[in-house]
Amino acid sequence: MKAKNKILTVAFSIGLIALLHSCASIPKRAKAVKNFDVDEYLGTWYEIARFDSRFERDLDNVSAQYSLNENGNVIVLNSGYNHNKQEWKKADGLAKFRGDKNVAKLKVSFFGPFYSGYNVVALDKNYQYALVAGKNLKYLWILSRTKKVPKEVKTNYLEIAEGIGYDTSKLIWVKHDRNDNPFLNEK
Repeated sequence: MKAKNKILTVAFSIGLIALLHSCASIPKRAKAVKNFDVDEYLGTWYEIARFDSRFERDLDNVSAQYSLNENGNVIVLNSGYNHNKQEWKKADGLAKFRGDKNVAKLKVSFFGPFYSGYNVVALDKNYQYALVAGKNLKYLWILSRTKKVPKEVKTNYLEIAEGIGYDTSKLIWVKHDRNDNPFLNEK
């Protein structure tokens, strides 16, 4: 019986370590932006492109709004229009830094205690365009402060993503054809 308990304890420990590592990681060849200023990053971002995922499936007009809570963590409000159901959807989340707050390596949760990597891997000096990598090569986003991105920024971010190992041919280019998002706080 003791041997069985030891095996279960070891298996549980290995599983827990693997879960914690995978929930807050970054793709091998990706490097998070250093000298990151979270205050400059706050506000509204429009999703320009993304990899398909079940939690964003069928959404267009997607935006993310970031603000800080009293603990210095980032409050996340993602919203988008489901064109199949013809309704707006939203998801509230919380992002926390995984270390130094001057490095854009965060973990974000929309589902209680389960976190996933949110890593800003490219960012222009004026905080207008961002390339965000998830925990692995299944998650990638191109964000902009406006609903469009200049061709040179798009080309640069695609090259960076491909250098990390992403297959950018799988990107979904998000439509922004609605202006009636009830969750969007534009200032």
